[in-house]
Amino acid sequence: MAELATIARPYAEALYKASAGNAQATADWLEPLAQVAGSAPLQQFAASPKVSSQQVFDLIAGMVPGGLPQAGQNFLHAVIDNGRLAALPEVATQFRALQNAASGAADAVLFSAFPIEGAALGEVQAALERRFGRKLTTRVELDPSLIGGIRAVVGDEVLDTSVKARLEQMKAALTA
Repeated sequence: MAELATIARPYAEALYKASAGNAQATADWLEPLAQVAGSAPLQQFAASPKVSSQQVFDLIAGMVPGGLPQAGQNFLHAVIDNGRLAALPEVATQFRALQNAASGAADAVLFSAFPIEGAALGEVQAALERRFGRKLTTRVELDPSLIGGIRAVVGDEVLDTSVKARLEQMKAALTA
């Protein structure tokens, strides 16, 4: 079977072109749709030969918070009818990449031992935007193993200022 990224690319590009000028509205329904479609039990349900494509559609559309607009329903029908439901999370990832490329932005994942919210998140985001030289869309994930500090992942770049990383650097220096 072809790699999911290869399967997802034409769907993401077509969806991006179809959303011309209002990519954010499309992203607002595509992200939750991809989360729902990416669940393993749902994938297993959809793969069953006893289940019709309309049943799969009804289940997924019913689970998306806020419902799907007509464009989202049409897109979901196309994905299900072509047997590409497993590629939907990758479609959302590639759509976001196209959206970011057009706006000069990037996605950033901040790993922190403790929750970062409000003003503190704004300060961290501003510092990272200066460091990486582009606008960032940040998402915070908790990782208690970091002990303190943060680890920022922007594309293929990583900035690790966590206590865990510093302890590992000191360990390497002491054992060298």
